Amino acid sequence: MTDKQNLRRIFRLRRREAQDVSSAIQQAVLALIESCSPGVVGLYSPLPGEVDLFSLREQIAAPVALPRADGEGVVEYLSCSDTPLVPDGCGIPAPSQGIPLKPEQISLLLVPALSVDAHGIRLGYGGGYYDRLRADPDWADVPAWAVLPSTCLSSTPLPRDQWDVPFHGWITEFGPGLASPVSAS
Repeated sequence: MTDKQNLRRIFRLRRREAQDVSSAIQQAVLALIESCSPGVVGLYSPLPGEVDLFSLREQIAAPVALPRADGEGVVEYLSCSDTPLVPDGCGIPAPSQGIPLKPEQISLLLVPALSVDAHGIRLGYGGGYYDRLRADPDWADVPAWAVLPSTCLSSTPLPRDQWDVPFHGWITEFGPGLASPVSAS
């Protein structure tokens, strides 16, 4: 088992044990969105165990977009105002139609995470969809925040691959935290 696979197992367990903090994380997300008055906010359709931000869309004054994955490594964001949701290439509810938004059209991305470290390196599920998206310099400039319980913050640096782009910060039940720059190695 690789380090990342083992870490995924550990942090899934921690996340499962922290389900009672979802409401506090939702409130912290709403406060962050209100404080930055964004344009389009990129949310996500939650998988089991993830904090459900999509249910907050009616409370967010800004337009909302959701990712749609093709099942082969590419993810794009589409407006989800009046569009029905259907399973995307990964089986996750996503807008059924629409024109993919450009990075400059989205002012804030909120992304689920199994873990994130102090440098903003995110541990996801291993598909690499967000990594490939954020490897594009235009997408890397979009403020992106990992959403997770505080028990899933890693006190040690997570394994980092060359394609990993650090997130700007994270949001837990205690509010947002800013990532420190990753030192060159």
